Amino acid sequence: QSYSQEGEDMVLKRIFSHQTNGFYIDVGAHHPMRFSNTYLFYKKKWKGINIDALPGSMKLFNKLRPRDINLELGVGQKEEELNYYMFNEPALNSFSKELSEKRDKAQDPYFIKNIIKVEVKPLNKILDAHLTSSEIDFLNIDVEGLDLDVLKSNDWSKYRPKFVLVEILSSNLHDIDKDPIFQLMKENNYIVFSKQVNTVFFKDNFVKNLL
Repeated sequence: QSYSQEGEDMVLKRIFSHQTNGFYIDVGAHHPMRFSNTYLFYKKKWKGINIDALPGSMKLFNKLRPRDINLELGVGQKEEELNYYMFNEPALNSFSKELSEKRDKAQDPYFIKNIIKVEVKPLNKILDAHLTSSEIDFLNIDVEGLDLDVLKSNDWSKYRPKFVLVEILSSNLHDIDKDPIFQLMKENNYIVFSKQVNTVFFKDNFVKNLL
């Protein structure tokens, strides 16, 4: 059974088919099961870190995924407080003013119901505080518009997940090399490995093929 929105966990299951345990990081984790790229692996006895900015979001994670480290905060390039745009569909919650206002004005059932201040920290600082090993099998990022900021906040010389999953909306393989996320990952020696509708899989070029 897949718990992902676009079957990402099925691709990851294939990649890590020979691995009995492992470690993941999920930034913008949203829900312990719904639209989750990590829950399938939790069921396989893996463990990891789940991060989401929505106040109260980690109560359910602590209940359903007690083996994980569950953190309630935002991820960005520096330590600060940012406006967090909350929608009537929590999966759309975002720190991006531009994307949130665009969605709010669109002719669909989704709208901003509240804007609150939320604490934000760089990913490398979060990992420094909570990781005992730098071994990370995959990093999943889905933060509705500010994915690049999350990537920029990592220390790629210290923390190199074997695979990084990032949402790049309206992307296609023909011109993905023009995207800033692609360029940042290339600079850090990651290559495009696979793609779902909106999710791009990057592989650490230093890691030998797992398949």
